[in-house]
Formats: sequence, structure tokens, C-alpha cells
Amino acid sequence: MASSKPNKLAFLSQPAPAGYVAGLGRGASGFTTRSDIGPAREGPSAEAVAAARAKRGEEDDDDDDERFQDPEEEGGLFASAVYERDDEEADRIWESVDRQMDERRRKQREARERAEREEARMRTPKIQAQFADLKRNLTTVSAEEWAALPEPGNLTGKRRKAALARESRDNRTYALPDSVLVGARDRNQVQNEAADVDMDGTRSTLGGATSSLTEIGEARNKLFSHQLDQASTSSGAAQSGLSSSIDPQGYLTKLSGVSVKSDVEIGDIKKARSLLDSVIKTNPKHAPGWIAAARLEEVAGKMAVARKVIAQGCEQCPKSEDVWLESARLNTPDNAKVILARAIQHLSQSVAIWLRAEQLENDPESKKRVLRKALEHVPHSVKLWKRLVNLEESPEDARILLAGAVEAIPLNVELWLTLARLSPLAEAKSVLNKARRTIPTSHEIWIAAARLLEESGEPAERVDKTVATAVASLEKAGAVLSREQWLREAEQVEREGSPATCAAIVKATVYLDIDPEDRSRVWAEDAHAALEQDYPVTARAIYACALHEFPDDTTLWRAAATLEQQYGTREALEALLERAVQHCPHAEPLWLQYAAEKQRAGDVPGARDVLSRAFDHNLGSEAISLAAAALEAQHGDARAASLLLGRARREVDTPRVWLKSAQWERTDGTPDAALALVQEALQKFPREPKLHMVHGQLHEARGDDAGLRAARDAYAAGRARCPDALPLWLLSSRLEERAGYAPRARALLEKARKAHERSDVLWAESAAVELRAGSVAQAKSLLARGLQACPASGLLWSASIWLEPRPARKTRAADALRRTGDHAQVICTVARLFWDEGKVAQARSWFGKAVAADRDDGDVWGWWYAFEDAHVRTEGDAPRAQVLEQAVRANPRHGAAWAPLRKDPRHARDDVRTLLPQLATQLVAAHAALAGAAGP
Repeated sequence: MASSKPNKLAFLSQPAPAGYVAGLGRGASGFTTRSDIGPAREGPSAEAVAAARAKRGEEDDDDDDERFQDPEEEGGLFASAVYERDDEEADRIWESVDRQMDERRRKQREARERAEREEARMRTPKIQAQFADLKRNLTTVSAEEWAALPEPGNLTGKRRKAALARESRDNRTYALPDSVLVGARDRNQVQNEAADVDMDGTRSTLGGATSSLTEIGEARNKLFSHQLDQASTSSGAAQSGLSSSIDPQGYLTKLSGVSVKSDVEIGDIKKARSLLDSVIKTNPKHAPGWIAAARLEEVAGKMAVARKVIAQGCEQCPKSEDVWLESARLNTPDNAKVILARAIQHLSQSVAIWLRAEQLENDPESKKRVLRKALEHVPHSVKLWKRLVNLEESPEDARILLAGAVEAIPLNVELWLTLARLSPLAEAKSVLNKARRTIPTSHEIWIAAARLLEESGEPAERVDKTVATAVASLEKAGAVLSREQWLREAEQVEREGSPATCAAIVKATVYLDIDPEDRSRVWAEDAHAALEQDYPVTARAIYACALHEFPDDTTLWRAAATLEQQYGTREALEALLERAVQHCPHAEPLWLQYAAEKQRAGDVPGARDVLSRAFDHNLGSEAISLAAAALEAQHGDARAASLLLGRARREVDTPRVWLKSAQWERTDGTPDAALALVQEALQKFPREPKLHMVHGQLHEARGDDAGLRAARDAYAAGRARCPDALPLWLLSSRLEERAGYAPRARALLEKARKAHERSDVLWAESAAVELRAGSVAQAKSLLARGLQACPASGLLWSASIWLEPRPARKTRAADALRRTGDHAQVICTVARLFWDEGKVAQARSWFGKAVAADRDDGDVWGWWYAFEDAHVRTEGDAPRAQVLEQAVRANPRHGAAWAPLRKDPRHARDDVRTLLPQLATQLVAAHAALAGAAGP
């Protein structure tokens, strides 16, 4: 039986009353959402959408909204989160971390990106870059060739027809309307009326306006008269009322230089004149206003008005020297003297006015009179004293004037120094002592005193003591100079020709402002900077102080020896090296340099003694042993050289000693002994590439088939043991090429290029092989591929320049200079291009730049010597001898043609002076052969 009791929770299934807000009775605030009020426009119901999908056959699957959500945007989870200060700090920290991580390898990344861009540009160049050389070739087209180009309008039939149609259209005739004829008739009538002139009144009408030819003539005469008046006032003294004459011959010439001002300029002058009139009337005591007004009239060409205006300015502003000077400038010299005399009455202390008055005088006596009068009013003016002293021709009179000048101006250093310079020796010392007491803070006076001691023949110790006292006295007086300032003073003294004073300044001040641990480095930098600016005395003094402080520093000794070698004498260099080896007995480079200097001077016993002493202090030294053997070999004592090399092989036992021993036996004419030594050395040092090279060359020198096969095997063994030795690959290729097996030579070079793709020597050798074979196109292709692999190779660029046609070589050379960074070989090629064109001065200049870029390249010296040798008949032997002497001093070691020539056993005892002419002949012959193979 169902209960009749009502259900208390039945209201939950009933709709809410109208206006009901949940929680309002408990104090909650009500809010309304879109679900409460519904959408703004009611869409289709869910049933309608489901029916439409069923009708189309689509399945009713729920769209997953989360799959369209951005994983980086956490809006669904943290959309309502508050962005607090901690969040801001965390974001800032992460941003700084990102920046630091980005900066860590920024340089490497940028370099990698730059390389990738260059590679992409080389792989897929732009069309503009591909046709850049063709565009440059357009500069060689002459004016006749441009004029000979056919007209584009006559090339095709379509254009010819269009031109004919246009011509026929232009030749059509049309009937003119009557209005045009009537207008032409009226215009002719107006012109005829303007031409009709009454015989009695000279009046005519033009377009309703009355014109008088008489008035036009009067205006012209008035303008001409005004020009005459203006010329007369500008050339005469208008202010004094004197009449001036006009030069009838030069007047027309003067009129040609008169500038005719336009209406705009005249209008601007009128505006400026009104403004300046307002300025000088409002404030008549304003001197710049009067000056500007006078200059405006000067620009307008009214000199008389300008002088009148500036005269009024002098009356209104008598205490302004600028107004008086401007008035003197605008007037004639005679009137200017009068004006300046009036100015001195108001401004007797003005130095500028006195100097201007002195300049207006013509004879020296008048100038001196004016300056003496000026010094009566302004006795403390340095300018006036200097000007008066310069006018004196007698040194005695100048000295008397300077004595008065230093009494009037005792604190001027320049006057004291000039007085000391003009005084005798004894009086000069007294003058400088008095100047030093008067101006205790002047370092110039102390330096002048030291120079005076040096000029008088005093010993260097006294000069050093004077400069040291100067530094202490200046420091006590508070005039402290920095070390850099003292070095600048030393350089200035050296420039003026006082080396002892320069050295004394360096010795007394080089220790200032330097920590003890930084002295060696800073002094080396200072000496290097002084040498770069061509101050060897200053650099020598710095090195002397540095070596006194650090006598065991080998680097400083070698730098000082290099300085003496370039700027000093042989005796000074040998004395320095003697001190160096005494302080650094274990420094092999110093001993070797000392022995080399003795040998270069022809003192062979002295060189032997130096090497003997060096070996006593450096037992088992490879370099000293080889130097001693080379010394004996070069001076004909073969037995002593062999004994020394044998002793070195027993005591030192290095690959270089064995190599030099084999080369000596080869040079001495015993190839079998040399071959035995090389084979014994290869058993000890199988991975020494130079031993393999000499081994192959000894077999190749035999000249028979057996020697050829043995040399081929020797080179092959060397390549197997030393695959990175490029000279072995080159020797193998050249051996096959000389034997007549060019394909083998190409194969060897190709195999070497695969292992060493970035070697420009291999690419150049491959191109040379093709050129010698007569295949110019293949040589160009190989050079192009080589430049892609080695874009900054001067060797490849130089070879590619000569394969270009003659008109394109300059452009190619400019590209080479830009790509290689002014490589020595490219510069030498540019010099040869100038030589080929007959431009001797430019070629000589570029050869000098080439040897300056790389003094160790013997090929560059050879080409320069060949150039000078070719111009001996026209310019004499002096340039060639100078080049030879410079090459001897440079003593080059490297070069594609120089190194093999120098290492040739036949030239083992020849020096640079003997080998350089042979190299020049060889280079010219090789270039001629390649040019003949390449064709024109």
C-alpha cells in the first residue's frame, strides 16, 4: 500500500522559479553565464544535426577538442593562474640562460654559417656573379666598335614594318581649321604694329601697352654710368674725397669678372640689409652687427657704402679691435694705416692691431719701428717679441733682443731656449742654468742642457747624470711626466740628432710606471713600436736596459742582434753577440748567428773558434755539429767535413745528421757512399720523408732504366711509409712524366689529390702537367677546380691569370688580389703584367711590394732580378745590383724554383749572389715554354 506522505525532495526535479539565484539567501552574489541566457542566434538542434549526418552517411563521433590544442599553450590547465613576481623572475632567469647558451658558440656558429653561405654561393652562384667577368670585358670595347653596332630597329621584319608604318603616319596631312588661320593672322598684325615706330615721337604700342625706346636708351646709359661710378669708388679713396682714375684698357677685363646677381640674390640682399639696419639701430654698440653690415655691402659690390658703414661702426664701438681690423681690411693700405693709428689711440694693448700695422709696412726698418713701438705698450707679448726677433738678420742683435725678451717674459720656455741656441757655448750653459732656476717645472730646459753637453763633447756618463738629475728635480717640483711622454721626448731628440741624450732619457725613465713582472714584455713592445716608427736609437737604448735587467733572456738578445744587423755596424753586432753567448751559453741560435756573422765577414778562423766554443757548451748538439761541417765543406776542407759528420752520426744520430751526411757525399762526388748512407739511415728512420726523397734522387741520377725502376720503387716505398709527404708525390709524378709516361703522372697526381684535396701545390702541378702536354682546356679546368677547393691560393690564382686572354688578365689579377689578401705571388704576377705592357715604373714598384710581402720567397727575387736585367741597357746596372744586394741580405729559403736550385748538388757551394742570375734565366725560359704551350 503506497504511503500518502508527500516526498520532501520532489522540488529537485522541478524547474527553478523565475529570477532564482543560487546561494542568494546565504549572502552569495549572483552571476549569469551564456548557458543561462542562451546564444545570440539560435542554431540547429542536436536532433537536426544528427539527422543531417545520418542522411549523408557520416558516423556520429565526438570531436576531441584537445587534439587541436597547442601543447605549448597550457590554457586549459593554467588559464586562471595569476602571473606573479616569482614567475617574472623565473622567465628572466631562463631568458638569461638562453642568451648565455646562444653566446657560447656564437663565433663558431657564425663562422660555420658564413662558410656554408660561401659554399652555397660557390655551388650555385647567381647569374650576376656568373656574368661579372663578361660585363667587365665591356670596358675594353672601343668607341669605334660601339659605333659599328647595328641599329636594333633594322634587325627584324616586324620592326621594319612598324618603322615604315610610323613614318607613313607621321607624313599624313590634315586640313587646318579656320580658327588657326585667324589666330596666325592676328599675331602677325600685332608684330607689325610693334615694329611701326613714329618718326617724330618714337612711340609704339604693343598689346595695348605703351613703350618708349628713348626711355630704354636712357635707362641703359644710366646703368652704364652707375657701373663706371662703382668701378671708380672701388679703385680710389672714396672716403677721403679724392678722385680716382679709371684704367680704360683694363676696364673691360674687369667688367668680365663682375658677377651679375639674379633677382633672387638681390632680394636676399635687401632683406639682409633691412635686418642688419634694425640690428645696428637697436644696439649701436654691437660690433658684430656693424661688421656684418659692412660685409653685406661688400658682397653686394658697394665698397664705398661698406667703408662708410664700418667707419660708423668704429665711431660707435671704439673698444672693439675686430671693427678696426675690418675697417683696415676694407680700405686701401694708406687709409688702413691711418685707421690703425686711430685704433691704437683707443686700444694700445691690442696685439692683433699692432701686428696688422706691421704687416702694412713694406720695408724691414719700418716693420721693426712699429714692433718696437708696440713692445713699449705691450712688453709681455710673446708674439711681438718673436716677430721682432725674426726680422733681425744679425744673430748678435737677435740675441740682444732675446735677452730683453726673457727679462720681460721670464716664464716663457721657448724664448729661453732660443736665447741659449743663439748664445756661445759658455754663455748658453749660464742661460740654461738661469732658465732652470726661473722655470723649475720645464723638462724642455733640462733636455736642452743635456743636448748642449753632448754637442760640447762631454762623455755620455755626464749626459746620463744630467738627465737622471732632471727626472728627480722635476718629480720634486711636481712636474711628473709619464713613461710614454718621456719616450716621445726621446724620439724627438733622436729625430733632432742627439743619440746620447736620447739614450740617457730612455735609461733614466724606462723603469717608470711598470711592475717588475711586466718589464720584459712591455720593454719588448716599446722597442718594437720604436722600430716600426724608424727610431733605432730609442729601440737600442730600450733593449740595452732590458738586457741589463734580464741578461738570460734569449729572445731579447736575438731581437737586439736583429736590430744591430739592420741598423748597426758589424763590430757592434759581433760585440753584442759575444755578450749574448757569454750570458746564454746554451742558446744554440745565438752561437749559430755569431758564427754566421763571422763567416759572412770572411773571418773563417773566427767562425771555427765560435763553433768550437759552442760545441763545448752544447755537447751533442745537432745544429752546431752540422754548422761546423757545413763551414768546413764550404771552404774546401772535405776531409774535416767528413770527419765532423761521422762524429755527429755517432754522437748525435738524428735523421737530419744522416741526411746531411748523404748530401755531403753526393756533393763530394761519391754517390755510392751517399746511397749506402741513405739505405742505412732508412733502416733506422723508415718514416723520414726526406731520406726517401734523396734515395729516389740518387737512383734517378744514374740515368739508366735500372736507375729509373729503382727510383720508382724508392718513391713508392716512401709514399707508402709517408703518405702525407707531398714532395714524394710530386717527384714520382715528374719522374713518370720525364720517362714519357704522362698517364701515370696524371694518375699519381689524381690519387694524391683525393688524399689531399686542399693542397694547392698538387692542383698547380696537375695543371702544369696538362700545359706541358698541350692541353690548355684541361689545365684551365683543373685550375678552376683547384680554386674551388683552395679559393685563397696565390699559387693557383697566379697560374690562372696567365691562362686568361690578354685583355682579361688585369681583371683576373684584381680578383686574385682581393681573394688572396695581397699574396706575394699574386703581387709578383701583377708586376710581371706591368712588365709585359712596358710600364717600367709600375712594374718596379709592384716588385718591391712583392718582396715586402714575403722576403723568403726566392722566386719573387728571381723575377725582380730578371726584370732589372732586361732593362740594364736603358737604365744601367745600378737597379740590378741593388736588387742583388737586397736578395743577399734577405737570404731566401723557399720558392717552387728557388728551393730545388739551391739544393742541387752542383750548386752546393754557390751563394745567393751566384744563384740568383741562374734562377732568373730559368724562370724566364720556363715561362716562355708554358706561354708557347698555352698559345696566344
